[in-house]
Amino acid sequence: MDEHESNEEPNTLEVTRRTVIETGTTALLLTTLPRAVLAAGPVGDNEPPPPAKVELQINGHAHSLTLDPRTTLLDALREHLALTGSKKGCDHGQCGACTVLIEGRRINSCLTLAAMHDGQSITTIEGLAWGDDLHPLQAAFVEHDGFQCGYCTSGQICSAVGMLAESQQGMPSYVTNDLTQPAAELTDAEIRERMSGNICRCAAYPNIVAAIKQAAGIPT
Repeated sequence: MDEHESNEEPNTLEVTRRTVIETGTTALLLTTLPRAVLAAGPVGDNEPPPPAKVELQINGHAHSLTLDPRTTLLDALREHLALTGSKKGCDHGQCGACTVLIEGRRINSCLTLAAMHDGQSITTIEGLAWGDDLHPLQAAFVEHDGFQCGYCTSGQICSAVGMLAESQQGMPSYVTNDLTQPAAELTDAEIRERMSGNICRCAAYPNIVAAIKQAAGIPT
């Protein structure tokens, strides 16, 4: 190599996982935020965005709220509607304690904005029981001691409701062996994989799996 030739590598574009997530989140927000929020235009660095009117359909009841458009669904539930069954654990979508159901699909409510779910059907842990009659999963968690401190329990139960619906619809998981079957057999491994987004710091996982199997009508 010539002594005057540079040893430096040419500049390359580094695309990281963080870049992909940030870009995707920005695109999602721009396509889902209410038009009234977007139409307000940019604000100064020290000015809060204008409030947004949001109609949330929660547990069969309509709630009209005027919120900062940056309010997460979790904070709207807990701070504005006193629905504190959904817990704020990590607040980063890693523990699953805040799981709720939106149009029947489980979602981490700390990672989504309330304004993104205007008019959609939202079910929290408070909406699963029918009066004094517990949801089958709630009853199974009690029977099998599927909790200890109980902090993650509401998220675990909501996630299990969504997971069983996904299974019935034939959605496979990472550990599903036979993709030709209409629905995967809910073995312990399948349940653990499908519930892996919900963390129990007390490690009550065997009892949680047993409770889910009972609610699904699977012999334990």
